[in-house]
Amino acid sequence: MSQQRRRRLIMARRKGIGLVLVMAISMIAGMTDAIGLLMAGDFVSFMSGNTTRAALAIGYWDWSTATILISAVGFFIIGNALGVVVAGWFRKRLAGLLGVVAILLCLAAILPIEMRGSPAFFLVVLCMGMINATVEHIEGLPIGLTYVTGALSRFGRGIGRWLTGDRRHDWIIQIVPWIGMVVGAVIGGLLTFEIGQQALWVVAGATVAVALFAFWVPNRLQTRFRAPSGSPAPRTAKGK
Repeated sequence: MSQQRRRRLIMARRKGIGLVLVMAISMIAGMTDAIGLLMAGDFVSFMSGNTTRAALAIGYWDWSTATILISAVGFFIIGNALGVVVAGWFRKRLAGLLGVVAILLCLAAILPIEMRGSPAFFLVVLCMGMINATVEHIEGLPIGLTYVTGALSRFGRGIGRWLTGDRRHDWIIQIVPWIGMVVGAVIGGLLTFEIGQQALWVVAGATVAVALFAFWVPNRLQTRFRAPSGSPAPRTAKGK
């Protein structure tokens, strides 16, 4: 086997594993967001929506709602930072981080979440921030897991570039997190209508399952899913 063919096979394997993880984690995010919205009345991963709603609440002098939503944005940011830190504690960074998230989701399933601004609500928001540190890039392409606006934008611009003569197809993978989010939200909504807050146990179980899959992923592949630190922007940055 030639070295070039070997590289192509390794790249294809790495890309395939990355897309499986992106789909699965986006489904978890979609399930959790649907459960949080139905049970607590606010988004747990869609911070653009929470930001807009917080701004509207401020405009109507509804400081209670604004405080809850702005706090959610803060917890989401903290979760993203904490995810990077926690992932660094483990040799199998993806499995370790997802395992910690699963434990926190189990704790959230025990606490009451129906009340707006409950500790369980903020705990779930923290978890949604943390899982963004699992897969950040696939073959140099930025990937969003718990939010899909950027992915849809990159997908649409990829279509535009293809129509203007650029025959690269790497932008197609940007639709994967959107599909995962939609499927997960449908499942999360159906589960919530059937079993209420207990649906969070299902999310925790799904997170454990993905963690077990991630444990099987070789470390040399996992390091390629992180955003490059201290290096120039990826080659697709002009399309961001």
